[in-house]
Amino acid sequence: MITRQFGIPVTSPGAILRRERDLGTALGLETAETTQLGGLVPDKIIVELIEDWLRLHGGHGFVFDGFPRTTPQAESLQQILQSHRTPLDLALWLEVSEQTVGDRILSRLQCQSCGFTTSSTSAVFASRPVCPYCDGPLVRRNDDDVTVLRHRLEEFNAKTQPLADFYEKLGALRRIDGNRDREAVFADISRLIEQAA
Repeated sequence: MITRQFGIPVTSPGAILRRERDLGTALGLETAETTQLGGLVPDKIIVELIEDWLRLHGGHGFVFDGFPRTTPQAESLQQILQSHRTPLDLALWLEVSEQTVGDRILSRLQCQSCGFTTSSTSAVFASRPVCPYCDGPLVRRNDDDVTVLRHRLEEFNAKTQPLADFYEKLGALRRIDGNRDREAVFADISRLIEQAA
């Protein structure tokens, strides 16, 4: 939605790693088992992927979804941004209950071609699971299950939650109630992006 509205490229380490896995690269194969079990790929690998992506796509703004996930990743990102002479405008923190996360993960569908994400409970896609943007198939990710989700939430609480304080100290953190429908959440995100521009 951010890319369509603002023309800003969006990526996530997960999307990059899934592409590497689908291409059968050594990195993709090496990290596939870790991600399928809900574990975090080592910071060094993630930071290198993000730095490579920035060299190719980071010209006039970008959004990282799910990065950084640890304080060392955040510190590395600050160094990368300084070397690119790019300030960090916003760190959006979507506050979502564990129940909402579980419901969304277990009903998530993702386009195998372009990465568009929606829900199996959406009336539009329940009967015809085809991407509205590229006609690719909408499928469940094989790492979307209860056991993996439980592990991811433990990892989040231990390693990612401290980032709220990190970005609050930098004055970049903006909290958004993510328990609402996507249009309400996106309206808040859009407002914050427009204010930062």
